[in-house]
Amino acid sequence: MSMTPLLDHIQGPADLKDLSAEQLEALAEEVRQFITASVSQTGGHLASNLGVVELTIAMHRVFDFARDRLVWDVGHQCYAHKILTGRRDVFANLRQADGLSGFPDPEESPYDAFRVGHAGTSIATALGLALGAQHRGTDERVVAFVGDASIVNGTNFEALNNLGLVRRQLLIVLNDNSMAIDVTPGAMAHYLARVRLSHTYEDLRKTTQSILDHLPVIGRPMGEALENFKKTIRMQISPSRLFESLNIPYFGPVDGHDIISLIELFQALSDLDRPALLHVYTRKGKGFGPADTDPCRFHSTGPFEIRGQSVEVAPGPRSFTAAFSDAIVDVARADDRVVAITAAMPDGTGLTAFREAFPDRFYDVGIAESAAVDLAAGLARKGLRPFVCIYSTFLQRGFDHIFQEVALQGLPVIFCIDRAGLVGSDGPTHHGLMDIGFLRMLPSMVIAAPACESEMRQALMLAVRSETPIAIRYPRDVVRNGRIDAACEVGPFEPPHGRIVRQGRDPIVLAALGPVLDRALDAADRLEEHGVSVTVFNARFAKPVDPALPEAVAAGKTVVTLEDHYRIGGFGSAVLETVAAGGPAGADGRVLCLGVPDTFVPAAERASQLDAAGMSVEAVVQIVLAHCDAAHKSRFKQTL
Repeated sequence: MSMTPLLDHIQGPADLKDLSAEQLEALAEEVRQFITASVSQTGGHLASNLGVVELTIAMHRVFDFARDRLVWDVGHQCYAHKILTGRRDVFANLRQADGLSGFPDPEESPYDAFRVGHAGTSIATALGLALGAQHRGTDERVVAFVGDASIVNGTNFEALNNLGLVRRQLLIVLNDNSMAIDVTPGAMAHYLARVRLSHTYEDLRKTTQSILDHLPVIGRPMGEALENFKKTIRMQISPSRLFESLNIPYFGPVDGHDIISLIELFQALSDLDRPALLHVYTRKGKGFGPADTDPCRFHSTGPFEIRGQSVEVAPGPRSFTAAFSDAIVDVARADDRVVAITAAMPDGTGLTAFREAFPDRFYDVGIAESAAVDLAAGLARKGLRPFVCIYSTFLQRGFDHIFQEVALQGLPVIFCIDRAGLVGSDGPTHHGLMDIGFLRMLPSMVIAAPACESEMRQALMLAVRSETPIAIRYPRDVVRNGRIDAACEVGPFEPPHGRIVRQGRDPIVLAALGPVLDRALDAADRLEEHGVSVTVFNARFAKPVDPALPEAVAAGKTVVTLEDHYRIGGFGSAVLETVAAGGPAGADGRVLCLGVPDTFVPAAERASQLDAAGMSVEAVVQIVLAHCDAAHKSRFKQTL
């Protein structure tokens, strides 16, 4: 007998129309069970998705998002949405190669308006959709779904400031669960928390009924209805004053798990002739004990084994994030100038141990990467050594501030760039494939890429000594043990110098940046089996480029660069530019660049993504052998 008898018959949102109230509530529990079971097998974003099940069902019961438009903020809480829009049968391939994306994706379904994985964009894009409909005279309804942690992002506030441009329907659903990935920081979060604590369940029911009682009916002017509603909530602790000051009609807070009331509210609000905001309370991780108790741990999780209301997660190998976490605590103990800053991701960036050890030297600015950079600039100006710890994909949002407030000032801000390179199952919205490209343009910037844990520590110690900005990039990957550690210990860690970790006899150099050094070493072993002896070079720095590399090309050698970054604008490009600036190469000197091609890389395991990008050990071997063969034929022709 099926564990999900109602869900088994949901092929699309239209199938929700005939379900009774009791059936809809039962369906919500079945969707939760399905999501939990699926994520336990594939990994994924669990807690946030469990919290929005009733909201998602209610929205799809009222709106037709094949024609209406639903814009998610961040997008990782779209699992129930995908299940209800015909993608349940492929959920076993969630976040897998050639499988279902963990984020909205218009290529998957007409129900997805945007491919989105970054916070703070939903209200602005929904504003654009509403204005587009206003220009064209179409009547589709637009809904922006935004979390309490995302609404404080600068772009969302800028969009709220411009809602007056819209003279038609646009509904903003504020999902308030008091949680980003970690506890939501900031004054807005504290205010919303006060509001949450001041309301009982009965208060929420009364607010819902008051909204329904005061919304316009036929013949009743909208302005009069809204004014009457505002009078009923004026004496309560409510965020209404904040939004009303921006001239945005505010409704709430209401219970985000009362599916029947939500349906009535969405029906009532769907025909407003102006933008409005509905504030709902939800519980992140609802329905699954471990995620409910510890939503941070189950924000994004790998596979796990469900044992009733408990789970067993197999411990993973040591990661670069863990190596960084230990190293920055040690560096901070040795130098009291060290402070750490993150943008709503203390756990993901490995700063929880730092926060516990040095609470007065830790700053979490929320989902506000630009503010994080500017805060660091001010701290650096006062003589401190700020470490800005942000994923590569999110650091992109702060580029102008890195230029203006840090690089242009020559301030010693340290950027610790986690998730640099290919990230695996999170896919194209989260790959960190552009940081070398946009950072190496900045005249005062140094870019380091440690290949192992010992180099991570050396890079942090270098950064504390530096008087100019420095970026340290490292992947979402395990730190390698064994021979790569021994290779990393060759020579001091100082720019611009890389190190030869294996000397070859043939005029070929494999120059690897960062942890792809292990692939270069494996390729060198394989090439020896073919009678080719190559030099392996641990580059360590994308900027400045070690002069040894252009000198090798000038001497007639072939330098093959390997990097976990786009080829365009990356380390290989930097080597080519340096070679070109030095004049003609030797007779046989050249540079071959291996890296990620000019495309958006879909979700898959990180190792297979590197292979597909042309950096498998076999691909490197074949490229070198093909080059050797071509060089041999060229020399043979010259002797004829």
